[in-house]
Amino acid sequence: MDPLSEIITLLRPHAALSKPITARGRWGLRYQAHDAPGFTLILAGEAWVTFAGSTPLRLAQGDFLLMPTTPAFSLGSEPGMTGPLLEPSGEPVRHGEQDGEPDFEALGGSFSFERVNAPLLLALLPGLIHIPAAQGMTGRMGRTIRLLAEECTSSHPGKDLIVQRMLEVLLVEALRWQGLAHDAASAGLLAGLRDPALARALQAMHADIRAHWTVAGLARIAGMSRSAFSARFSLIVGRAPMEYLAGWRMAVAKDALARGGKSLERIADDIGYESASAFSTAFRKRLGTPPGSYARMMGEA
Repeated sequence: MDPLSEIITLLRPHAALSKPITARGRWGLRYQAHDAPGFTLILAGEAWVTFAGSTPLRLAQGDFLLMPTTPAFSLGSEPGMTGPLLEPSGEPVRHGEQDGEPDFEALGGSFSFERVNAPLLLALLPGLIHIPAAQGMTGRMGRTIRLLAEECTSSHPGKDLIVQRMLEVLLVEALRWQGLAHDAASAGLLAGLRDPALARALQAMHADIRAHWTVAGLARIAGMSRSAFSARFSLIVGRAPMEYLAGWRMAVAKDALARGGKSLERIADDIGYESASAFSTAFRKRLGTPPGSYARMMGEA
């Protein structure tokens, strides 16, 4: 399994809630920061979104905005528009003038991720993914958006289930969108996978997590010197190669412990530790609790 697929598998995303958003005239609203990944798909018209400390961003018909972690933001018909502070919900909302045909339509909501590894895995993704219609409406991304927009306006049986599944597909398409390769702020796993040399090393690590990897060995796979590889990996992925590998091993271990059914010996062998004792020591050092206690805690949650 490739690295991005493995991250998505551990996150196990699903559309927790989605709702139609319509508006007319001048309007604005605000949301507080929350840890659920948020999204907005503009179906008609335009709006302006503003995050703290940043300039307003124009969202037009066909644009898709994905926030793996959702900071506080405002959304309105004009730059700088503010309004009431709202709580996320799955209920349809109408802003601005309540009468007449809306001049703005969107689908907004949030995804739910598996919380066991969410902090680690989300740190490997960009903080914000904005796919303008001009760039995203061609190819697979555009076809998915058009199908989703069509389903949102339909009244077919099973509509809610189809919308949820298509949103999950749209999430994956957004994460592998090629436009992120040109985004200087997208440091993390996605940026590493778009660097041919680093991608070879990342693919090798994920293909055999049990191997006794060294920086020198990974550098050879990348076709670089040890020092150049280490510096480039740290800069682009955002953490040192061995730190990335250790974090990924623990992510796999936490997932196995949360699911249950595997002994510590089996988990240790699966992720490359020579014994359950060595794995337990590393797990406790990194997470502050023994793996057995962690498994019991997750079983009681």
